[in-house]
Amino acid sequence: MDLDLRKLRYFVAVADRLHFGRAADELHIAQPVLSRQIRALEKDLDASLFTRDRHGVALTDAGRQLLADAGPLLASAHAVRRRVSVAARGSRRLVVGFRAGIPVIPAAQAFEARHPDVVVDVQRIEGDDQAPMLLDGRIDVGYVRLPIDEAGLRVTPLYTEPRVVVLPAGHRLAGKEEVTEADLAGEPLVWHADPSTQPTRRPHPNAGYRVRGVDETLEHVAAGRGISFLARSATVFYSHPDVVYVPIPELAPDQVCLAVSALRTSPVVDDFFAAAQATAEITAECGNYEMWQLASDAVSKHGRQGS
Repeated sequence: MDLDLRKLRYFVAVADRLHFGRAADELHIAQPVLSRQIRALEKDLDASLFTRDRHGVALTDAGRQLLADAGPLLASAHAVRRRVSVAARGSRRLVVGFRAGIPVIPAAQAFEARHPDVVVDVQRIEGDDQAPMLLDGRIDVGYVRLPIDEAGLRVTPLYTEPRVVVLPAGHRLAGKEEVTEADLAGEPLVWHADPSTQPTRRPHPNAGYRVRGVDETLEHVAAGRGISFLARSATVFYSHPDVVYVPIPELAPDQVCLAVSALRTSPVVDDFFAAAQATAEITAECGNYEMWQLASDAVSKHGRQGS
């Protein structure tokens, strides 16, 4: 039995809203049609996906499992369509996503020296975008920071880098050369992910703000709503008059990885992986724009000589 992707999309719409009427409106189909499609999917899978009673609609255990698997599957199907469309246009393009502070240029130039016919596009991504953009094909390769949902991805560690604590400018520790985790005990944390992913051995109380991206983090910290942590290289790209960055050497380091969809098999992608791994040491040392440019120039020169 082949899984019908259209029925799967209908299922996800209902599962996300737990309401057949609203899902039908979103899909622009009649509710009876949607109900028939869901029943047909349940018959295909020989499993009940929803319970329906006077209290509403709820997912069964089978429904929860299908919802967990449906996202990567639909994203992969979308990525296939994107790649076929690009190939049909005769394009030779590699889209590389990167988190703030991670220099892409050294690897891109080393790669282009061996693939002058392939254009490397770069696109900055946020933490919540990392896995979805790889799975649905909006980016081909990603320089990512952990944590990331690795389901459906091939993730390769590249290097680690120190973190700093982000403090309001008027904080009692703002003038220190470095701080310890003990110094920060009890401070509320403005964090972009699940609190369990905090890089500390001493968990901090959640400040109550789920932020998306560094800009939002800095605004909350500047307002005195909590502290946060950033990879050292990201501080080169972000400044704010009302926050300061202080080294915290004992903090667990930030892990930078290279990621690609597990279904993506391509010699071009493999060659970019090789270029990224070959330039990882240079990239890890790029702590400011001047060093980044020097490293880029050096790799570019090396690439030309070796081509």
